Amino acid sequence: MDATDKAILLLLQKNGKITIKEIAERLNLTTTPIFERVKKLEREGFITSYKAIVDRKKVNLQLIIFCNVTLNLHQTDFLKKFEKDIQQFPEVVECYHVAGMFDYLIKIYAKNMEEYQQFLSNKLASLENISKVQSSFVMTEVKTLSHLPL
Repeated sequence: MDATDKAILLLLQKNGKITIKEIAERLNLTTTPIFERVKKLEREGFITSYKAIVDRKKVNLQLIIFCNVTLNLHQTDFLKKFEKDIQQFPEVVECYHVAGMFDYLIKIYAKNMEEYQQFLSNKLASLENISKVQSSFVMTEVKTLSHLPL
């Protein structure tokens, strides 16, 4: 990957609808090599998909919660089961297996506190092997980027 590939990736990350022609103009190249580079980046897995970023407030998801989860048992089978089970909840938009005081960090969107409480009581608490859950509520989004720093 060279500087041109990185520039293409940065432009596409910031605007997935940018045209090949616009990328070529910004990078002072012709459209054919840009098109070929984009296809190569897709083929080689650098670009995995194209998505629209939706304003969460416009779809009435007012609450962002980061939830630390500790499991009782840590054998591979229990970890895999938790990871499989957490996939079923659309409220969970991110889940990370982490090192430190907790086992997993999950990011959840909810309309309000009542909806989060229902999620916690009826869904997350229904999973086996959970020892402890600690929730942190986002008060202000200070910085949110959808692109990687290349």
